[in-house]
Amino acid sequence: MAKPSSACAAQRHFAANLRRIRLAQDLTQEQVAEGAGLHPNYIGSVERGERNITICNIERIAIALGVSMADLVGESVERKGKGKSG
Repeated sequence: MAKPSSACAAQRHFAANLRRIRLAQDLTQEQVAEGAGLHPNYIGSVERGERNITICNIERIAIALGVSMADLVGESVERKGKGKSG
């Protein structure tokens, strides 16, 4: 079984987006889980980058947060600016 620290960059990026959006909406993991029809422990493990989430669950979480799937998987504005010279 893979260790949580072995999460790929995409998992860590999704996890960071999920947490950032959830906190911006002042929601708990439990509230997101309830809205998505998922277990709160699952949401927590996704936020920690411990799970390779399915596209179906990305959709469920996006609906629960009222955002697009692209908002969860896309690069944040802050990340886009990093690493560019200019």
